[in-house]
Amino acid sequence: MGLSDTYQLANGVQIPKVGFGTWQSPDGEVAYEAVKTALVTGYRHIDTAQAYGNEQSIGEAIKDSGIARDELFITTKLWNFVSTYEEAVSSIDESLEKLGLEYIDLLLIHWPNPVKTRPNFKVRNSELWRAMEEAHEARKIRALGVANFQPHHLDALFETAKIKPVVNQIYSNPSDQQEDIVAYNKAHDLLTEAYSPLGTGEIFKILALGEIAEKYDKTVAQTVLRWHLQKGYLPLPKSITPNRIKENAQIFDFELTDEDMMFIDQLHGALLPHKYPDNVQF
Repeated sequence: MGLSDTYQLANGVQIPKVGFGTWQSPDGEVAYEAVKTALVTGYRHIDTAQAYGNEQSIGEAIKDSGIARDELFITTKLWNFVSTYEEAVSSIDESLEKLGLEYIDLLLIHWPNPVKTRPNFKVRNSELWRAMEEAHEARKIRALGVANFQPHHLDALFETAKIKPVVNQIYSNPSDQQEDIVAYNKAHDLLTEAYSPLGTGEIFKILALGEIAEKYDKTVAQTVLRWHLQKGYLPLPKSITPNRIKENAQIFDFELTDEDMMFIDQLHGALLPHKYPDNVQF
């Protein structure tokens, strides 16, 4: 197994099992160099979003890499300022232009219920999804999905969706496993993508993970990313440090035992929980 290995999404599209995350990678040289390093390292799946503000730099890095388009898998997301069908149509084209691409491999609704449209989140998501479906039919997008959606948000979307989402990208790490959402994803044939799989660095506070990592002569980050893979998730590690970008890719030459997987599973709740969509003010 390696960075080029794939999962098959419910619509038949192949998606690399590990993606390179770019949240909090500032636009300009920082994002450009991080993605450039990731592509040289062997990553072929790059995850960005309108909210990250770095689509332009990522597009430039992709172009300058010289890698054939059909060897890459690029994800972006519609952010909270997109509230209507018309805004979604325009926003999709804007992302394509910034990325310098003819098509996007995976497009997600980034957040299920922005404060601005929260009382009418169901209508807002339905309108965005309609624009996404049309872009899919026009071959501007190969696969559609969501991020941060809980079961009730997905239930509402299913009422009007003609094309089924194939991905739900959620916050996931050993301390915050969101098992109810993962179970829902499995039941509805949605691949679970894990953003911030290292808990934005918080998981390094769990000392027991260091003991497990030592057994395999691996780092805590590599151990946790391996745990995600063996759970059947798609982790999206992010770094702007070349050595760590490379380190996070070295997770295919070992396997955690069932006992160690079970131990890590039991770390749920070891740290403060993540804030979920219905409780945030943006």
